[in-house]
Amino acid sequence: MKLYTFDVAPNPRRLGMFLKYKGISLDTEQIDLMKQEQLNEPFRTINPECSVPTLQLEDGSILIDVVAICLYLESQFPEKPLMGRNDLERAQVIGWMHRVFLNGVLSVAEMLRNQGDAFKGRALPGPAPCDQIPELVNRGRERLQAFFNSIDSHLIGRDYMVGDALTQVDIDVFAVCEFAGWVKQEVPASCSQLLSYIERLRAQLA
Repeated sequence: MKLYTFDVAPNPRRLGMFLKYKGISLDTEQIDLMKQEQLNEPFRTINPECSVPTLQLEDGSILIDVVAICLYLESQFPEKPLMGRNDLERAQVIGWMHRVFLNGVLSVAEMLRNQGDAFKGRALPGPAPCDQIPELVNRGRERLQAFFNSIDSHLIGRDYMVGDALTQVDIDVFAVCEFAGWVKQEVPASCSQLLSYIERLRAQLA
């Protein structure tokens, strides 16, 4: 297997913490998104969606979504499970991963990609150019605050997002809170449950 990634970016960061926690070592190549290397050959031939992380399996198959890569690697490396320990937990983990991506990762991405010169003409990931919409910056900020409040409420009486052990959902929430710093946002002081949770996760993921 070979992993194409860019360690500092949010989706590669989600997968990177998964790999580190489980002790998985993969042949890895960095694709520098800031230099737009994802749009160049030969990577574009490997993944026409021009996104990272991308996992190329030994038979040439390609996985390009974090949830898909995590599910596959969990099946190959089951020790220290992060995708749930039974059918119900697995369903809950996948459902929460979708919501965290939709409401958390994409909220920050709206803010990041729709302002400034770095993403001019690149407001959405992928091979096609896309113009910025500055109005989406405020919407992203509002969505992110709603996300923080929602996670804070969910954590009342809970140590983890799903079940009683660390899962990929916790890693994803942690990654969103890190990613928020890219747009100078942080978890508000009113979200005391979430703030305490982040510190507990930091100790586990260090």
